[in-house]
Amino acid sequence: MLFAVATMVALWLQTEVRLWLPAGAVFPDLVLILVVDLGLKQHNALSPALAFAIGYATDAFSGTHLGLNAFMMTLIFLLSYELSRHVWVTGKLIEPLTVALADLLNRLGVMAITGGLATVTNIKSSTMRLLVVQALITAGAALLIFALLDAGKRALRLPVRVAAE
Repeated sequence: MLFAVATMVALWLQTEVRLWLPAGAVFPDLVLILVVDLGLKQHNALSPALAFAIGYATDAFSGTHLGLNAFMMTLIFLLSYELSRHVWVTGKLIEPLTVALADLLNRLGVMAITGGLATVTNIKSSTMRLLVVQALITAGAALLIFALLDAGKRALRLPVRVAAE
């Protein structure tokens, strides 16, 4: 339930509140942060289905190609999950770094799927700089979102990390 409410708030912020900002303002991808949190900390059978549902909800609210965000969020969940299973040190450095890499992967993946692989291979340096800045802003916001999610889990007496045994 926590992730359902967090997803609705994130989608509202990304679709409505973002319109209040000046044109061209960079805004963190809050939905992506939720999916990475699922992949890094929630290792149960419901998590991949939740990641898919979060992506599908993003498609329903603001996607142009139905299923694209669902596919990308599921892929990012699986990669975050695998990373968390193989990296021994987790914490304040790995989590935002994972978010930054996931944001780059998401944006480049969407560009490759919608515009063809040539759009990614022929990307201009100014566009790449903007993508990196976007990833860094999303990684910075991830610290706050992860802390809020952990506080919400503690308040609801949920485990902060769910391990699949």
